[in-house]
Amino acid sequence: MTDKKKELKPLPYRPGLEGVTAGISSISYIDEAKERLIYRGYNIDDLAANCIYEEVAYLLLYGKLPNKSELKKFNEEIASQRLIAKEVLDMLKKFPKKTHPMDALRNGVALVSMYDPDVDNNSHEGNLRKAKRLIAKIPTIITSSYRIMHGKEPVTPNPEFSHAENLLYMLHGKKPEQLETKIMNTSLILYAEHGFNASTFSGRVTVSTLSDYHSAIIAAIGTLKGPLHGGANEKAMEMMLKVKDPKKAEEWVMEALVRKEKIMGFGHRIYKHGDSRYETMKQQGKELGEIKGITKWYEIADIIEKVMMREKSIFPNVDFSSAFVYYLLGLPIKLYTPLFAASRIAGWSAHVIEQLDDNKLMRPDCDYTGEKNLKFVDLKDRK
Repeated sequence: MTDKKKELKPLPYRPGLEGVTAGISSISYIDEAKERLIYRGYNIDDLAANCIYEEVAYLLLYGKLPNKSELKKFNEEIASQRLIAKEVLDMLKKFPKKTHPMDALRNGVALVSMYDPDVDNNSHEGNLRKAKRLIAKIPTIITSSYRIMHGKEPVTPNPEFSHAENLLYMLHGKKPEQLETKIMNTSLILYAEHGFNASTFSGRVTVSTLSDYHSAIIAAIGTLKGPLHGGANEKAMEMMLKVKDPKKAEEWVMEALVRKEKIMGFGHRIYKHGDSRYETMKQQGKELGEIKGITKWYEIADIIEKVMMREKSIFPNVDFSSAFVYYLLGLPIKLYTPLFAASRIAGWSAHVIEQLDDNKLMRPDCDYTGEKNLKFVDLKDRK
């Protein structure tokens, strides 16, 4: 036995792998002491306040913030890749009308992969090219499939618009207001990356077999579909719609707690003392609500937050504030999780590339709890 083997001592099992280190990464980390998220060394609050999503996507992919010429080139590359093939659009039109938006996205990514010239190229540069194409195309897949399902024609992407502006434009069919674009941009940045979360981890596991980039992203999308990962803001908004009135919010929460119902958008595996992303989205939602003359969703959220802190000492996370912000932006609740993917595609891509750049097949052990030493019984003698 080598010295290296002697060092590999088995770790005790932890449900959900909580607290277990599954790899090393230079992409992001959570500064638990200050309860803040860091992308490539930068405080996410600074990025959200000062950058457009394209800058942050560049940072995640290339490991540095772009200068003016680099950003200009990157923006042009993204804008030029937003269109999806006519054959893909034709297939989207053949999906059943009841298709779940996440299923449409998953299958849409599979379709566009077949038309990617680098589909089988697993080199670093090949994966960067695929990542940029998919960052550009995912909003088009999401908005086109949703509009088709609702009897509307897809909106052709506008290469003159920023990523956030174009996304809203393709969904609603009209140029968004400046504040709406700003808030959508902030949301995309806040959701762009979050370490070894479930969907990112599944993508890394997939590509660790030397599978391809698109297969890893499809695995991540499938993982994100689960309500314990990507659907919290949808459930949070559905909850607020049940509350309806700020005057009834406290009573509604207290009754729900008595029934031992889960209040969606609260608590987090990592953030034990607050999620800084929550406050950023909450304040932008307050501003948007005041401009639109619809302040009740902010008021309901604020009351629920205070009651949960008073009764359970549980902090809200970004999904709770993004829920009512998205609603004020006119985003359909069923699209909240696909829009999460439209943001997280930058982080997923960075992780897939990082995994392949220094790859080792992921194959963890498990603790066996089944029967042992059973005596084999021939088929004719089994009862």
